[in-house]
Amino acid sequence: MTIRNATLADLEAIHSIECVCFPENEAASLASFTRRLTVFPNHFWLLETEDKLIGFINGMVTDSDTIQDDMFEQAELHDEQGRWQSVFGLAVSPDYRKQGYAELLVNHLIDRAKQQNRKGITLTCKARLIPYYEKLGFYNAGLSKSAHGGEVWYDMKLDL
Repeated sequence: MTIRNATLADLEAIHSIECVCFPENEAASLASFTRRLTVFPNHFWLLETEDKLIGFINGMVTDSDTIQDDMFEQAELHDEQGRWQSVFGLAVSPDYRKQGYAELLVNHLIDRAKQQNRKGITLTCKARLIPYYEKLGFYNAGLSKSAHGGEVWYDMKLDL
C-alpha cells in the first residue's frame, strides 16, 4: 500500500471511483476535481496497491470550522495558512471496502494536519456515518448548513 499526492494524471481514475461511490447529485465533477488538483494537490491523497487506485481523500484548508457549499466548486477559496483541514471526499472502491482503507486514509490526513499545525479537521456526513467518524475521534457538531446535493448533512469535527 502506498499513499501519495494526486496529480492531474490521476483525474480519470479518481473520477471513476467518485462516480461509483457517490450518487450523481453528490459526486464531484471532472471540472471540480481538475480545480482541486490544480489549487490544492498537496491536500489530495491517493491510496494505491500495485499501481491500482483503491481510494482517496481530499479537501481544502480554510479558516472556517465548517464546510460551506461554495467550497466544493470554488477551489480558489483554499487558504494554505488556514487553521482547518476540510474533507470534501473520502472514497474507497467497492472491491476494497470493509478492510480498513478508509480509516487508513483518514489517519493519513490527520497526521498531515497535525504536522501542519492545523487547529482541526472538519467534514460533513450523513446521519448513518456519524458513528463511523466518532469512532475515528470526530464529534458531531450538529446539523450542517450544507445542502450539497439536496441532502441532509451533519458537521463533524476533530480538534487537534
